[in-house]
Amino acid sequence: MNYKSVIVILMALCQSALAVAQGHNNVIDEVVWVVGDEPILKSDVELARIDAMSQGQRFEGDPYCVIPEQLAIRKLFLHQAAIDSVDVSDSEIYQNVDSRINYFVQQLGGKEKVEEYFGKTMTQIRELQYDMVREETLMGRVREKLVEGIKVTPKQVSQYFKGLPEDSLPFVPTQVECQIIVRDPVVTPEEIERVKNELRDYTERINSGTSSFATLALMYSEDLNTARQGGECGFAGRGRFVPEFANVAFSLNDPKAVSKIVETEYGFHIIQLIEKRGDEVNVRHILRKPKVSDDAIMKAINDLDSISDEIRRGLYKFEDCTKYVSHDKDTRSNYGTMFNPKDNSSKFEMKDLQPEVAKAVASLNIGEISKPFLMVNSKGKEVVAVVKLKNRINGHRATMSGDYQVLQDVVTEKLSVKKLEDWIRDKQKTTYVHINDDWKKCEFKYPGWIK
Repeated sequence: MNYKSVIVILMALCQSALAVAQGHNNVIDEVVWVVGDEPILKSDVELARIDAMSQGQRFEGDPYCVIPEQLAIRKLFLHQAAIDSVDVSDSEIYQNVDSRINYFVQQLGGKEKVEEYFGKTMTQIRELQYDMVREETLMGRVREKLVEGIKVTPKQVSQYFKGLPEDSLPFVPTQVECQIIVRDPVVTPEEIERVKNELRDYTERINSGTSSFATLALMYSEDLNTARQGGECGFAGRGRFVPEFANVAFSLNDPKAVSKIVETEYGFHIIQLIEKRGDEVNVRHILRKPKVSDDAIMKAINDLDSISDEIRRGLYKFEDCTKYVSHDKDTRSNYGTMFNPKDNSSKFEMKDLQPEVAKAVASLNIGEISKPFLMVNSKGKEVVAVVKLKNRINGHRATMSGDYQVLQDVVTEKLSVKKLEDWIRDKQKTTYVHINDDWKKCEFKYPGWIK
């Protein structure tokens, strides 16, 4: 008996059970689609519909046609991920889950509001998000692999947009180019010693057997991306870690031992080896960050205020000051110029800037310098900064001379969409699909579901 026969028998049993239950005025779930050997339940469709409505999404057509098809496409990609042995580490998933939940907390105004919105506890929300993020990541990897060979030439871009009316060209939002000077408030030796003593205490508790490293990481580590996994980082090569951390992590050989205290740009760590595998290592760590005093923050603000005033008076150039004054190693060697990690260009849409930087830049004219402000940098540390607006490019229709990358991205996206749509149609031909009769009366985007 092949798997298709098994699925059909299981569906028949489900439908029989449904009929019996309905005879007793009970309501149970129902298998409405089968894709490969994966069922799609009526409850899956209902949950997706409710979630979409809660986010204000609109459907182009009957949601009971659109949603099952979307879920079926999702299963095609996940099936391909299994065939290709695509995998994603728990640490990567949890990192994305934490980022997503932090976004929910910011948007809704607190953890309690998030729990109220979802009608679940924070633990349940994390479990639900884990499954969603894992599937989305796997699907993304399959998509990337399918379109990785697409290359677009300038000739293709020119031909695509040639003759299009101006209002059909992409609109490029206002962009800015900024320079920044960053100062780290000075942390007192007493505060550093306090943090080190905490880590020494953790080490003693681990070595004495009174606490496990994973438990202490869960309770005390300030690396939110790994704390919930007991500090576990997942298998990675040296390039994933900052040098100071990597040097110690890769020198460990005894899984029971705890490393010496390691200082990095993120704070202070202790590390424990889990396993080595070739050129990769899996370790767990506990991160503690020294606290910055209000006095130290105020001194950094006053220092930057004085430096900014001297630049405005023409005593120094902003570009020269970045070399000798700024503590931000990512920008000081480039005269303070900020680079957008999305495309490694110096141009930012306002929404892509850190909120504090965007707020400071919004009211500046080209060439002006902001007042000092407090912000949290990409390493999670409180710093003080001033920004200079180097250039502002007002919103406009894209041109080949000034916005080639934007136009190239449009053509690449269209070719990628076509490649993925062709793949879905081909995949339909070789995948077993069964749809309940009551769910077939639809105008599907991809008609090949019904053979």
